[in-house]
Amino acid sequence: MFENWVVVPLCLPLVRRRCPACGSGRFRASGKFRVNAHHKLVDAWLLALCTGCGDTAKLTVLERKKVRAVRPELLDRLHANDLGLIAEVLQDPVVQRRNRVGLDWTGAWRLDTGGSEQRDCEVLDVSVRFAARIPVRPVRLIAEGCGLSRAEVERLLAEGNLVSAERLEGKLSGDFTWTLKR
Repeated sequence: MFENWVVVPLCLPLVRRRCPACGSGRFRASGKFRVNAHHKLVDAWLLALCTGCGDTAKLTVLERKKVRAVRPELLDRLHANDLGLIAEVLQDPVVQRRNRVGLDWTGAWRLDTGGSEQRDCEVLDVSVRFAARIPVRPVRLIAEGCGLSRAEVERLLAEGNLVSAERLEGKLSGDFTWTLKR
């Protein structure tokens, strides 16, 4: 039996960054951009609020870019505080690296298994697709999707009854497939 599973984001992830005011380690995106123009140069930041004290932090999106070098659609989306753009900016590895932040996806995603509950077959082939770059442990996905404990999935993996071309240890954020043999 072949199934398609999808890891879907439910909301924006929290930003892992230490707050200088209260020491909290999490910020949430405020949903707003700040755009500032200096003659022919433009700066843009994504505003984030500390979950502890509400202090504002600015995550640099554009820094001293020539206005003509920035696509007009991007400027329009920045001025409109486009939620889709906020999600893109948060997941952009360049923005994360430039601002020295990481994302906390805890509670911000769900696994959509398509609702099929017939898993009594001899061989189960599953293709897992990620709708966003969400780092998740494959063992956790398989346990959640099949209704097994993580220890049971680890045992199946050790026995060779659970196979994949990808390493199932650690975290993955890209599409992968796996097969369960009973």
